[in-house]
Amino acid sequence: MANPTSQPTTSPTKTDSWAVRMSDSVLQRSPEFYEKWEYDHGVIYRGLEWVGELTGDPKYMEFIKKHMDHFVDDNGVIQRYKVDEYNIDHVNNGKLLFSLYRATEDERYKKAAYQLRSQLEKHPRTSEGAFWHKQIYPYQIWLDGLYMGAPFYAEFIREFGDPSEFDDVTLQFKLCYKHTRDPETGLLYHAWDEKGEQHWCNPETGCSKNFWGRSMGWFVMALVDVLDYIPEDHADRPVLIDMLTETLEALLKVRDKESGVFYQVLNLGHVKGNYLEASASCMILYAIAKGVRKGYLPEQYRQEAEIIRKGIIDEFITITEEGLVNLNKTVQVSGLGGKDRRDGTFAYYISEPIITNDPKGIGAFIQAMGEAERI
Repeated sequence: MANPTSQPTTSPTKTDSWAVRMSDSVLQRSPEFYEKWEYDHGVIYRGLEWVGELTGDPKYMEFIKKHMDHFVDDNGVIQRYKVDEYNIDHVNNGKLLFSLYRATEDERYKKAAYQLRSQLEKHPRTSEGAFWHKQIYPYQIWLDGLYMGAPFYAEFIREFGDPSEFDDVTLQFKLCYKHTRDPETGLLYHAWDEKGEQHWCNPETGCSKNFWGRSMGWFVMALVDVLDYIPEDHADRPVLIDMLTETLEALLKVRDKESGVFYQVLNLGHVKGNYLEASASCMILYAIAKGVRKGYLPEQYRQEAEIIRKGIIDEFITITEEGLVNLNKTVQVSGLGGKDRRDGTFAYYISEPIITNDPKGIGAFIQAMGEAERI
């Protein structure tokens, strides 16, 4: 999925559903996501799941089922997934297990969901109870991890768990927000190290150095998705809604005024080398549009959603000669620490490859357009 099959041509003018058009492009390209149990494929599957519900066409869920069945064996065991790696990214694909179980009543999917839930039972945590991003990244909260783990966790509780466990889901957001939020801008730093020992962090605050666009995109997507499952009478529900509103207010202040979309490093659009980035823009649009539709956000956000939607189409979308949709200008990856000692500087964030048709970007685009087209 990392590169288009043809060179982009002109920008599109058709008024068809962009969510459907991109989904059909994914299916026509026939990618095979069989190599690893990877979170980014789950972002695409989530978009296809929604388009399947919208259109009533079974081909989208058939595609999802085909790929999920490659990993979920006859006994409901997820192949090429290791619980004891304690990697929160590996939980993300589990979101698809619920709809597959409801559609088929096949116990394999329920068993696989319990396998992922077992990871969360033993997943290492900070002293206050926040999940580490990965076992190899000890004592660290990354914004990305909220999207990877919390929506699955919340839906599992609704389907199979104890409602008292919702407190643990909301705790993840409260701790992340407490430790990563910059009081001056309202933006959230990419990550926080409880020990203050990582080379990428401020030793006094534990926070990383910059506001990475996609990490904040993951965070706001996680918020609006988790709210689907948190009970109406839960004490923390208004806390999460306020958190969503405050975070989106901060994001809109740093959006590019001309295009309406967002930068790779959010607040440094004026700095040479920074660029408008597709996946972050799509994720933020998704959160705004869904927030409007669900009534979490004031009505004036509807106009903001339309500005961003138009900006995404104008700035990032092209069509191949075969009529397939391309999403351009997505950063392939941005992380902190690890073997290559990613240091969290501005220079680092703008150094990572920028690619076309990255799964994370495509999945976010499908979901964003789907929500924007509903309001």
